[in-house]
Amino acid sequence: METVYSSIPFLAMVTPLCAIALIIIFNNKPNLRESWTILASLIKFGLIVSMLPTILDGKVIECFIVTVLPGLDIKFKIDALGIFFALTASFLWILTSFYSIGYVRTLNEHAQTRYFICFAAAISATIGVAFSANMFTTYLFYEMITFSTYALVAHKETPEARQGAKVYFVFLFGTSVAFLLSAIFLTYYATGTLDFSNQGIFSDARGKGLSNVFLIVTFGLFIAGTSKAAMMPFHAWLPRAMVAPTPVSAFLHAVAVVKSGIFVVVKIVLHLFGINLLAELRLGIVLAYCASFTMIVSSVIALRQDNLKARLAYSTVAQLSYVIFGVALLTPSGITGSIMHIVIHAFGKITLFFCAGAIYAVTHKTKVSELDGIGKKMPFTMVAFSLASLSLIGIPPLGGFISKWYLAMGVIEAGQIPIIAVLVISSILNACYFLPIVYKAFFKELPHGETAERNEAPALMVVPLVLTAIGTLSLFFVPSIFLDLAKMVVANLN
Repeated sequence: METVYSSIPFLAMVTPLCAIALIIIFNNKPNLRESWTILASLIKFGLIVSMLPTILDGKVIECFIVTVLPGLDIKFKIDALGIFFALTASFLWILTSFYSIGYVRTLNEHAQTRYFICFAAAISATIGVAFSANMFTTYLFYEMITFSTYALVAHKETPEARQGAKVYFVFLFGTSVAFLLSAIFLTYYATGTLDFSNQGIFSDARGKGLSNVFLIVTFGLFIAGTSKAAMMPFHAWLPRAMVAPTPVSAFLHAVAVVKSGIFVVVKIVLHLFGINLLAELRLGIVLAYCASFTMIVSSVIALRQDNLKARLAYSTVAQLSYVIFGVALLTPSGITGSIMHIVIHAFGKITLFFCAGAIYAVTHKTKVSELDGIGKKMPFTMVAFSLASLSLIGIPPLGGFISKWYLAMGVIEAGQIPIIAVLVISSILNACYFLPIVYKAFFKELPHGETAERNEAPALMVVPLVLTAIGTLSLFFVPSIFLDLAKMVVANLN
């Protein structure tokens, strides 16, 4: 595979960091302050798109930054999987930036400068994770995400917000230091490298004399250390983090935190251990069953949540496990479905959180039981909510059908026919916690005293949620770029 050396990955990563200085300088001029956020998001996306033709041509892009210690380099290597994640995150950051401006101004949020600074730092770290060439670089940016988003979770500065942020930080930083860092040390000690490989760093584990016990323990530490992926029992931080403003919740679920978590899990499976070794150790099927448990149990919990954001949070716990489930099948279709679900869930879930924020901004309603007839007052918002819900259920012609189709094919390829039932039951549960909201919005009467007068959120909020809802449709009809990249990932594993 031909390598192209370029500084563009570094420029894409630092662009939001440069914007931070300008955000601080124009602290007292909101229009200019937010303009730098928007400009940085557009430049970042443009830089990432500029690398896409090179990747689609079957090449990789490398960018060396610095050597910290012998064998420990901070460097970037952009391949099909990395640019897949970077395209998703950088595009959605543009829409989240516009939406955030509308949200914080409508609700007159305090500390708006700090808010946009932390957003910029978090997206910079997310792109760093996407582009990392090794596990050392990944770890540095992975922790940067935790620190930069802590202030976003605690943004409201209420006792509840501070407690939620504390739980958030203890879970993410604590498990990362205790488990992920330990696994990285063990990997470097055993193999002498942390550079990702298409066949896996541990691919010649037998030649290095590594025992099955060592490999199983190391793999377990890696999975336990990636609690950003929110697989049970390391999921409790996610519902608690919903005390954050709704754009932050959208950012956590669709752009930065949880997407970085599952992206790292995919890298661990494919590029640290490799599909052949995990199949030999039967660890793939164990991980698939753990993901299956999370998919079902978290969906059942979601059914019981009356708070809209809490229901969406437990839905995310379930939906993330689709990604882990697919890659753990270790089959071409399973891995393709897993990678596709990253972008499909991102567009669907960010739409749902945008809608929840619009509802709160206009009506201050936060509970599912309060949403009777709201589709009559906020039709654009609730149609978008409906499309995103149908996508995550997996109903055609929406993007979620594509990923669930490939996941089902992956189960057949793996010869694990009985666990197709998990996909079916999980999808039914998805419908059970999403469709009642849609029904309430359009088929129930408004509460006594409320009129059906149209009252949508400001355009800066409604336009982004409409665009992401359109994205859920587009991913069914025109999935080509993302699907081509996913298939390239699979092809490069052989």
